[in-house]
Amino acid sequence: MPSLQQLHFFTTVNDLRSLPQTVAEVAFAGRSNAGKSSAINTLARHTRLAFTSKTPGRTQHINYFEVSDNRFVVDLPGYGYAQVPTAVRRHWEVLLSQYLQTRETLRGLVVIMDSRHPLKELDWQMLDWFAVTGKPIHILLTKYDKLTKLEAAKQLAMVKAAVEDRPMISVQLFSSLKKLGVDEAEKQILSWLYDDEMENSAEA
Repeated sequence: MPSLQQLHFFTTVNDLRSLPQTVAEVAFAGRSNAGKSSAINTLARHTRLAFTSKTPGRTQHINYFEVSDNRFVVDLPGYGYAQVPTAVRRHWEVLLSQYLQTRETLRGLVVIMDSRHPLKELDWQMLDWFAVTGKPIHILLTKYDKLTKLEAAKQLAMVKAAVEDRPMISVQLFSSLKKLGVDEAEKQILSWLYDDEMENSAEA
């Protein structure tokens, strides 16, 4: 059975023409300070696989990490960054929206949100960009170790209620620091990446 512990860096690109040919991919998107790179590192059980920075907006390209059999986790540029030139920000926004809406082998989108501050305007914009594809979204509410159990439960319930009219969206709590929610997230991601193999095995 494949595991996200197999993740290894494959390539980085800055335009759609350079995207590799893939069987399947799952993309990660999120505000630049929501813990996206940390989440990928945690899922891979690797401390420095995806680049993390104290300066938001440093991930400026689309980074590909292979699991196996030409199936990939894709780290998209963070959004919500303030300290980058307008032209660069616009380039990222066009790149993101075109990738999300036109990438045929993209099976699903993982959206990273800080559990203390979820569903900001740009988060909704990301959800809307992807909604037109009809493909599933899994929201990871990160850093929930910084909340009490009651606060975390309230935030989870609030986000679930806010997206309840969007049946393609699922939501969970996640903590990179405490390694909480890792198994649930990995199961979702692998099911998207390998759903064709699972169907073939079931038919056999």
